[in-house]
Amino acid sequence: MLYLKTTELLDKLESELRLQSLWSSENPSQEAMNDSSPFSCEAMPFENWVQFIFIPKMKDLIDRGQALPTNIAIAPMAHHVWSSKKNLHTLILIFDNLDTLLSEQR
Repeated sequence: MLYLKTTELLDKLESELRLQSLWSSENPSQEAMNDSSPFSCEAMPFENWVQFIFIPKMKDLIDRGQALPTNIAIAPMAHHVWSSKKNLHTLILIFDNLDTLLSEQR
């Protein structure tokens, strides 16, 4: 059930990024992909981190039946980056829901 709900939220996240024209058709550089700063914020925009690192990593965990993170806090970064843009409120809400889902006691 957790995998299903997480997959649904990841799919909503991708759909909303596409709807808001934040989905990139170009991959970040290898240097950007290897950035060790939180959310790779020194090398790429947050939405690129979501698209190229977060979503694929989460889907890989689900596909392999691995444990999902239990203490996750991505919503604060989404709030920080997108809160001034009213059209991105849905993206923030998806991250709020994802953080809550993955942080619930299992």
